[in-house]
Order: sequence, then C-alpha cells, then structure tokens
Amino acid sequence: MSDEQAIGTVVHLYVDGMAFCNEAALRKAFHPDAKIIGNYQGAVEWMSRDEFIAAILAEPPATPGTQPLLDIEITDIEGDAAFVKVTDEFAGMRFTDYLSFLKIGGHWVIVNKLYHLHG
Repeated sequence: MSDEQAIGTVVHLYVDGMAFCNEAALRKAFHPDAKIIGNYQGAVEWMSRDEFIAAILAEPPATPGTQPLLDIEITDIEGDAAFVKVTDEFAGMRFTDYLSFLKIGGHWVIVNKLYHLHG
C-alpha cells in the first residue's frame, strides 16, 4: 500500500468514526496527543483527542448504511509528514478539515486537526 493509500485509509477511518460515533476508529485515527482546533459557534475551540471523541459520542450516530460525505481535496506527503484537506459533514454541519499526519512506527496518524465550520 502506498503512503497516499494508507493516509486515505486513515481519513476514511476518521470520517466513518465521526459519522457512526465509533470511538475505536477515532482512537486509531488520531495520535493520543493530537489537538483539534477551530472556531465553533463564535468561539475558538481547542480540544484534546479525548475531548473531541467525547463531543462526537455525545451526538447521535448516522443511520447504518449511510454514506458519509468525504471529499479529499488535497494530499501532500513529504517523507514522514503529510497534510490532507478534506470536506466532510457531522451532525448536519459541513466542515473543511486540515489534517496533519505523521508516520510513526510505519503507521500514519493524525496529529492535528484544524477545521472550518461552514456557515
């Protein structure tokens, strides 16, 4: 599997984890020290991975069989670092996410998520 394919797999794990409130998938996609940052409802939001997962799990999951919106717009890889721009939806809201990846022990993980909530 190429690095781009491996990163795409993690992006799918992340989006499916959000859509279906799958804690195990989200924990696998994100590094334990990952940060999630963006403007949400008029305030800057800084969350740890665990705070982010708790926020996801507080929402109802998508109906089984639903195909979550996932549009990977950019993937840029340089050695063991990568960046992905993806548009997705969660809880009826559309986001553009800028995901920073690091290859650790041969596996790609999200180390940072900077998001924009579309109005």
